[in-house]
Amino acid sequence: MVSVGMNYYTDNRANEQPGMGRIARYAWGKDYHTVMSRRLGQLEAKIAALAPGVTTKAYVDTGPIMEKAWAQQAGLGWIGKHSNLVSADCGSWLLLGEILTTLDLKEDEPATDLCGSCTLCIQACPTGAIVEPYLVDARLCISYLTIELREGRAAIPDELAAQMGNRIFGCDDCLDVCPFNLRADATREPAFAPNPLTLAPNLQALAQTSEESFSTMFKESPIKRTKRSGLLRNVGIAQENHRQQTGGRAS
Repeated sequence: MVSVGMNYYTDNRANEQPGMGRIARYAWGKDYHTVMSRRLGQLEAKIAALAPGVTTKAYVDTGPIMEKAWAQQAGLGWIGKHSNLVSADCGSWLLLGEILTTLDLKEDEPATDLCGSCTLCIQACPTGAIVEPYLVDARLCISYLTIELREGRAAIPDELAAQMGNRIFGCDDCLDVCPFNLRADATREPAFAPNPLTLAPNLQALAQTSEESFSTMFKESPIKRTKRSGLLRNVGIAQENHRQQTGGRAS
């Protein structure tokens, strides 16, 4: 197993003005599946050139690979209390990929857990999804609720919907507070650079998005995973939360 990580952090800040939604940082730019798959393909070609006859198979969230566990074993970082990988050098803004290979390689040293007594990520979780250190209840996680949950608004309890705030795709709260992110450098990969839509998603405009517009706007974006129906559900929840905060006044 060859485990790789790719930094997706940028120095940009999301627009948090009233009426704007919030999108997780990894989805600000182009779809990382495409970006990383292309890079892994280049690495596979290099392996084949150096060791003819060797078999390889690459994964970027495309197979049943325990990517965080393998990344820790490979020394890329450790699994933090928020259940994400944390690198002492890059923080937790890492996308992971793997190559399975028949090539005989020397093992790297596994990474050491450096979380210590810190519990900032647990305290920061809006829904209490980190039920104990290193254990996340996905049913409470805003990333799950806004991306992987395919059902309609009725499937999200009102108390959870209220805690989603203006988040319409994913949630970075547990990552934002991690002290190791203070030393993270910006990525040099231009594909992860944000655009005006992902930095300042206008809720009213998104609520009126047609199927055709959705396909065009998010053609190369991870956001297409929610499909239009999922995004509009999330936008509706964010708008309702905004109305509750402003006493029913529109912005």
